[in-house]
Amino acid sequence: MSTTEIPIGTIDAAAAALLDSRLVILPTETVYGLAGRADRVDAVARIYHTKGRPSDHPVIVHVADYDGAIHDSWASAFPTLAQELAHAFWPGPLTLVLPRGPRSGLNVTGGQETVALRVPAHPIAQAVLRSMNEQDPQDAPHGIAAPSANRFGRVSPTMAQHAITELSPYLQPGDLALDGGACSWGVESTIVDCTGKRPVILRPGGVTTEDIAALGLDPMTISQPTTRVPGSLASHYAPRAQVVLHESGAVPVDGVPADRQGFVALADIETPAGMCRLAAPRTNVEYARMLYSALRAADDADLLHVVAVLPAEVDGVGAAVADRLRRASSPR
Repeated sequence: MSTTEIPIGTIDAAAAALLDSRLVILPTETVYGLAGRADRVDAVARIYHTKGRPSDHPVIVHVADYDGAIHDSWASAFPTLAQELAHAFWPGPLTLVLPRGPRSGLNVTGGQETVALRVPAHPIAQAVLRSMNEQDPQDAPHGIAAPSANRFGRVSPTMAQHAITELSPYLQPGDLALDGGACSWGVESTIVDCTGKRPVILRPGGVTTEDIAALGLDPMTISQPTTRVPGSLASHYAPRAQVVLHESGAVPVDGVPADRQGFVALADIETPAGMCRLAAPRTNVEYARMLYSALRAADDADLLHVVAVLPAEVDGVGAAVADRLRRASSPR
């Protein structure tokens, strides 16, 4: 497969490309996304094709601000529960599941009658969305579908070059990339179903159960939701290396040379003899930020296994780290 040279563009050039149904690799505060205009069938189809994503797996629609989100073109209803969460955590790493509006096609929602909406906090993502609205005010508020910029089921990118390297063979002339440096969160957004009377967490992320409860709400977490949402498959976020989990201290995998194994754990856990230390975060927030880069480093070093120690405390952001590690380690 030939590789397309993907140029690094400007904000306005990226917005123009998106309006023209091109694809753009762009940063958010969570991970890098592969963005396409959410109301264009051809653009969304190219996202799915480029990622190798199943057609029934929905994508998140990103809009510039709260006013754009409550516009009835994207969601047909925005209940009080969703308004409370949006006012508290937008812009930020929170996705709300709502009844879909007329611009949220079934090709975006995975065939469901709900749409996942988010207002990203990264200044580049914000600037691109605002530039789209300025360049084409007639169709504003614009939305972009922007799943993680990697092949489906693999490790999400937290640096522009990760995404460019992985997706260049599948992109086309006219597509662009924007480089915003390392993502500040490093794991995908929290997804909350707001179609019922209480918030239901369908995927843990940067906005935690404790954050939501602090609003006086009563969040419930479902590990295997019936509503299809991004990143909910048993096996996901997986490097080529096999991920092996431990609850506390760790030992190398039997029968595999120690130097072909990587190790990821909080900094106070000692590296087993001979193994390659991939990350030594001091906190769960650092663990989330460093996790995907560590898994990619394992593949770059052609390691066979990654031995990972789960966070000792799996509340807060630790819940998101544990979720991603468990899915990365699941049989493929």
